[in-house]
Amino acid sequence: MRVMIIGGTSGIGLALGRYYVGAGAEVALCGRDPARLVSDPLLSHQRVQLYRVDISERMMLSQVMTQFTSQRTGGLDLLIVTAGHYIDAEQAQENERVDALLATNIRGLCNAFDLALTFGARQLVAVASIAGLLPDYPGLSLYAASKRATIAICDAYRIGLSPRGVAVTTLVPGYIDTQRLRELNFGSAAHKPFLQHEDRAVQLMVAAIQRKSPRYIFPWQLHLMVKIFSLLPRWLQRLRQR
Repeated sequence: MRVMIIGGTSGIGLALGRYYVGAGAEVALCGRDPARLVSDPLLSHQRVQLYRVDISERMMLSQVMTQFTSQRTGGLDLLIVTAGHYIDAEQAQENERVDALLATNIRGLCNAFDLALTFGARQLVAVASIAGLLPDYPGLSLYAASKRATIAICDAYRIGLSPRGVAVTTLVPGYIDTQRLRELNFGSAAHKPFLQHEDRAVQLMVAAIQRKSPRYIFPWQLHLMVKIFSLLPRWLQRLRQR
């Protein structure tokens, strides 16, 4: 099995990479800063390839897929996109940061899916966020809106590719205790509701991928909270931004 993970040099992407290597797959770990893994024991495996990739750069992505798939006969079996860009409300006022978010979370996802299909991928997977299930309420963040777009893009590809037998799985997690989440929360994410350990999140994600679930949302408790929030009148939803 040949697996490519874009966003695979850190966080949940790297954790998924470790799983698939342990399961015997050939794995390409792709990210903007592969140097962070230079001393990682994972690279000692002959079945692991490391690539520098900016998902928003279509030509770069095409070259990497060509290199990875040309090493042996056969194409790409599974593409997983975990790459994502986050900005807060203050940063959303800066054009360059907004452009970077849109380029990664939306255009980059389309780049990856389109190219993976040309290399014979039979399953496309994207990691969105439970934030993408939030309704369009006053104060909705640009990040949440981009993750809503991620979910919608996956839905569109799923419908379009169904006649070709290509599965599209959207993973919609809540808070996962990754290093990046801790960095965004001054070193600790313990206060986040229904925070999940990274290993547990990987188990749930892999199971959903293996089932070829169209959409997998977890944890259910946080999903329920979002559903309840969606039912509130807009004047109450507006209080969330304060």
